[in-house]
Amino acid sequence: MTRYNYTAYKNGTSEIVKGQVEAASIREARTEVRAMGFTPTSITEAEVIAKKEQKNKKSVPKIPKMGLAEQIDFTSTLQILAAAGIPIIESLLFIENDAAKLKMRQVAAELRRQIMNGGTFAGTIAKYPEQFGHVYIGLVKTGEDAGELEKTLERLLELLNKQAAIRSKVIGTLMYPVFVICLAVFIVIVMLVFVFPVFKDMFEQMGMQLPWITRVLMDMGLFLKANWYLIPLTAAGIIFGINFLFRWKPSKWKIDEYSLKIPVLTKLIQYSNFANFISVMQVAYDAGVPILECLYLANLTLTNHTLETRVEEATVKIQQGQHLSAALRATRTMPKMILFMIATGEQSGRLGDMLGQAVSYIDKALDNIIDIMTKMIEPIMLVVIGTIVLILASALYLPLFASYMGM
Repeated sequence: MTRYNYTAYKNGTSEIVKGQVEAASIREARTEVRAMGFTPTSITEAEVIAKKEQKNKKSVPKIPKMGLAEQIDFTSTLQILAAAGIPIIESLLFIENDAAKLKMRQVAAELRRQIMNGGTFAGTIAKYPEQFGHVYIGLVKTGEDAGELEKTLERLLELLNKQAAIRSKVIGTLMYPVFVICLAVFIVIVMLVFVFPVFKDMFEQMGMQLPWITRVLMDMGLFLKANWYLIPLTAAGIIFGINFLFRWKPSKWKIDEYSLKIPVLTKLIQYSNFANFISVMQVAYDAGVPILECLYLANLTLTNHTLETRVEEATVKIQQGQHLSAALRATRTMPKMILFMIATGEQSGRLGDMLGQAVSYIDKALDNIIDIMTKMIEPIMLVVIGTIVLILASALYLPLFASYMGM
């Protein structure tokens, strides 16, 4: 008896299930899966795959992972040289010898070595999904099979630049509040540790009853001054905790779910995710990739688990014969204008053009959302800083005002 991995969906539903069965052959395994009330979509031998993956991992030489900026430079160089009619091996040799960054030279050297041993460019980078990503690999394979590697590299370069621009916009929006919060925390710590203890002796000599806010902040300052090592430990603990919450799948999935319920933040998350999603769909569709494969590649760009899950459900519905626009509309996550453009493209037979229009629309919408958030963040930060200053000033000056009033 042999173990087989199966992927299937429940009869009459769109729910995908995965598991293992033991059978004498693939045909018997498929029969057993159907007997459980599932419709199998793929059945593979578990032990053979595990051994093959383990063997591949051991045999594939390691290469460094390039950042987004390095990947853009790498792809841009390949695209320029390909447009000039230079073969891929010579292009990689040029990068290996003349690239400014060490990672690019190391990657080019290893890729060139494997291609010279009989591999293809798409097949070679397919061994490094963590370094290049499934979207990059899938598009390069499609372009190489169609004999349009130059055009595919041009599309990839446009896609990577788009992703870099979106990332820059989102990071730029979040940098200001993060900087202000860090600055506020630093000022509070300095005031508590160095300023409040100085006033302690003066207040004691005055022999007056201190307000509760002054006593609390004074005690906190004395505690932090005596146990100063807790400050960096607490900061490190907070950073580690936040990082853990966003990396641990159960907590990240909950954060992804609830973040879509916050009015302004919802639009930022939706548009930033679907900006990449629609861009990949448009590039993949123009490259001749089938619509289901386009959806699969586009879904890999989604960083929000809730959006990713709903698009996966839409993909199953499309496999069952439903139209793209209708399946995406059922997710209730994609902007209505984008859905309208996709439906129009399907009906008119110009889906590629309408996806291009959708990319332009979503870019403008994302810019507007970021402008609105920036304008909202500034007064909120002013209120936060003003509140902190008011509390600290009140704690210091209330005893002084009380002493003047008593004189």
